[in-house]
Amino acid sequence: MTIAAAILAVLLALIFLALGTAKILALQPMRELATEAGFTVAAYRRIGLLEVAGAVGLLIGLFAPLIGALAGAGLLLLLAGALVVHLRKGDGPQKYAPALVCGLLVTAYLVLQLLTR
Repeated sequence: MTIAAAILAVLLALIFLALGTAKILALQPMRELATEAGFTVAAYRRIGLLEVAGAVGLLIGLFAPLIGALAGAGLLLLLAGALVVHLRKGDGPQKYAPALVCGLLVTAYLVLQLLTR
């Protein structure tokens, strides 16, 4: 694993640990986002669990690259789902930009993982 891939893995893990934990705890801003997106709080908590699992997988991937790649692929699927939800709702770029940027970062991580095999 390259240093760039390791840095991306840690950065993404921090992002998804924070976001996932906020969803699991159902903090007020996350409750509002869940309602706005048409999800129940329970469904949003499950999404948070998947985000935390993906973050843990990225960290494990520092030592077991296959696990990191699988976690990255899972997070990429979650982000694609988030982008679809935003686009179906007719949200503008300000709403879907975080999912898009995180998706690009995860894609960069996966490309680096593939190039170093």
